[in-house]
Amino acid sequence: MRLIGNLIWLLFGGLETAIAYLLASCILMLTIVGIPFGLQTLKIGLFTLWPFGQEAVKSTSGFGPLNLVMNILWFLLAGIWIALMNVFFGILLCITIIGIPFGLQHFRLAVLAVNPFGRDIVSR
Repeated sequence: MRLIGNLIWLLFGGLETAIAYLLASCILMLTIVGIPFGLQTLKIGLFTLWPFGQEAVKSTSGFGPLNLVMNILWFLLAGIWIALMNVFFGILLCITIIGIPFGLQHFRLAVLAVNPFGRDIVSR
């Protein structure tokens, strides 16, 4: 079922979204300051490419206060807009019965977009 969900996800916007994240990641990594943000964008992009069967969990290792500062910067500069876009598409998809699983994926992506630092993507 995960395979079918992922294939449908890719056909109806998942591939384009993942490519956009990967391009944004490459652009962010052009500067030394942007590398941590580019890595988080890459993490979200890979999660967006194949979301069914994966989930974002809190990392067991991390830099507590540094993660907080980076999440605040991320939220103010990009995270709010990415999260709002995902919430918008999640609401639109949840209107139909067929779109509910995909809408729920967008809500999960919105949570990851708000605070990606200190989170890992793991298989379920």
